[in-house]
Amino acid sequence: MWPLYAAGFTTAFGVHGIAASLGGHAEGAVTSLLVLGGLLTLYDGAEVLLKPVFGTLADRVGARPVLLGGLVAFSAASALYVVADRPGWLWAARLGQGAAASAFSPSASALVARLNPAAKHGRAFGSYGFYKSIGYTLGPLLGGVLVWAGGLRLLFAVTAVLGAAVAAWAARAVPGVPPLPKDRQTVLDLARRLADPAFLAPTAALAAATAALSVGVGFLPVSGRAAGLGTVATGAAVSVLAACAAVVQPRAGRALDHGRLTTRSGITAGLALTAGGLGCAMLPGLAGILAGAVLIGAGTGLITPLGFAALASSTPQERLGQTMGAAELGRELGDAGGPLLVAVVASLTTLTHGYAVLAAVIVLGPVLSTVRRRLAAG
Repeated sequence: MWPLYAAGFTTAFGVHGIAASLGGHAEGAVTSLLVLGGLLTLYDGAEVLLKPVFGTLADRVGARPVLLGGLVAFSAASALYVVADRPGWLWAARLGQGAAASAFSPSASALVARLNPAAKHGRAFGSYGFYKSIGYTLGPLLGGVLVWAGGLRLLFAVTAVLGAAVAAWAARAVPGVPPLPKDRQTVLDLARRLADPAFLAPTAALAAATAALSVGVGFLPVSGRAAGLGTVATGAAVSVLAACAAVVQPRAGRALDHGRLTTRSGITAGLALTAGGLGCAMLPGLAGILAGAVLIGAGTGLITPLGFAALASSTPQERLGQTMGAAELGRELGDAGGPLLVAVVASLTTLTHGYAVLAAVIVLGPVLSTVRRRLAAG
């Protein structure tokens, strides 16, 4: 399992470590905010388009070859900019990294499910999410140190070495898991399966959690500056958010495995905590920002391992790669859609209203689910 945790760390470190350094340390390549936005979107855009494709491929040829191929491609794409330090090659390297992560990220999730019995899925996904959160948390910090020490090329060199090392480790330690025989699936069959509440509910929860997390990371510092707080205080608030998400995930997974928590109750509680955190962020001053960070982090930490465990338990093993790829697509859409929704509302009204609208959207899912269950029972 450890190379799979390392793969989760690698994709998180790759996306946040480099993204946080592009704006201030890519002179000559980033000539405007529009160019910076394009470079930031390139990685996530590749993941949105390709994760379902590579997830399906993992079901067809086996998750391990796709995992190894993706890690090797990630290393090669990173090395591309190290060898050719030019603006055009920076775009190519970033696109290559995103495409490669689209291969090894859903494959790692599928292997986490295949290599663990259903009774241990909660703990396995909780640990996987923990190390991924560590990558998100440490990426900007370590990336900044590396860029300060040797420039952007050193950061890309480290990601190249990291990808190659994890690939070699996975090749030695991760056992081969052959693809399982499966019935032929039509496009209509796939549409029915993805429209099933067993897929839609946890995927929507994962998307909501990722949306809130992205909004917290991006907009809590804005609220802090509006309240007169310095960069240290606002940076600490974001770190608290990420740390809470990282700490809660393995604990939530263990609680699920030991029967102290169900996926439905845990996800519902996580959505309520996340919406409550956005509500706290509406309050002025440091107390509101810190309370918002703690609750958003704890809520997303609850949702993430339980959502993936719910998907793994409701999916035939021969379709795990496809399901994980589609679920990752949902998370990417939440990652992009949450900040966009808040930004649009804030531009028309205030940031406080933006938090309120996203909180209402997040709460809407559990409310509708409860109403539907009661109507069915009545």
